[in-house]
Amino acid sequence: MIFLDKEIIMKRMMIMGLILSAFAPAGFGDENDGIFSAKTGQFEVFMLVESQREGNAGILVGADEAVLKRYIPAGGFQHTANAFLIKTPRQNILIDTGTGSGGIIIEKIKKLGVQPENINAVLITHLHGDHFGSLQKDGKAVFSNAKVYLSKKEHEYFTKTNVNQGAAAALAPYGSQVVTFEPAELGKKLKEIVPGFSPIAAYGHTPGHTIFLVESGKERLLIVGDLLHVALVQFPVPEISATYDMDQKAAAATRRQVLDYAVKNKITIGGMHIVYPATGSVTADGSGFKFTPANKE
Repeated sequence: MIFLDKEIIMKRMMIMGLILSAFAPAGFGDENDGIFSAKTGQFEVFMLVESQREGNAGILVGADEAVLKRYIPAGGFQHTANAFLIKTPRQNILIDTGTGSGGIIIEKIKKLGVQPENINAVLITHLHGDHFGSLQKDGKAVFSNAKVYLSKKEHEYFTKTNVNQGAAAALAPYGSQVVTFEPAELGKKLKEIVPGFSPIAAYGHTPGHTIFLVESGKERLLIVGDLLHVALVQFPVPEISATYDMDQKAAAATRRQVLDYAVKNKITIGGMHIVYPATGSVTADGSGFKFTPANKE
């Protein structure tokens, strides 16, 4: 029998640890905590689940019994509401904020070592309550040092044309820190609003619904907001919209265009209503698309 001293054993254990870490998956997290982490180039991406509950296929428009039977499991499915925290070498960027219920998103941000006042920018996909709810509390800005970015069209519609009082109240504490922009058309030249983050028009769900392309080095992530509500059905049959879509025909056309863009350009996507880990790859599948979650790639 050969005996090794403690120093040799420790060295071998360290070497083995380094070998194992080299083969660690790109994404990791704990589904019970509702946090999934991955890398996009030098950026650390954290998907944060605010809530998860039983889904309702009744929100789908034009989905017949055959479609539901084919894609919805007999035991039902889950509906989720997510936000994304992205740490870059210089900034902390939050994409959407959840409803604000229970302070869940704020607590998860803190758990990741970021205080609300250390958020540099909040990018809003659209002004529905489950996307801007954490912006303010008791009339005060939660992310006091952040600029809040949203599309000019969305801002005009919900604060002037068809006023959403909740949205107006959420934005009010930020004053001149609210920055509006014109998102680029899909496939056209992009313009960054903060380094590494470019907005793209994805109208239909709301008049100014915007998705964000995140780029670091050669890696890209497309945060698609509310492009999908029941992903199990809308990936394979993108023509099916949801009752939440203000212009259901436009939403369906946008959904196909964006998913086709992600496939052709091999871009990972992440969504606010795609269940954990909420990020993954998209491939063409017959007349529709197939989504492969990041932790199963």
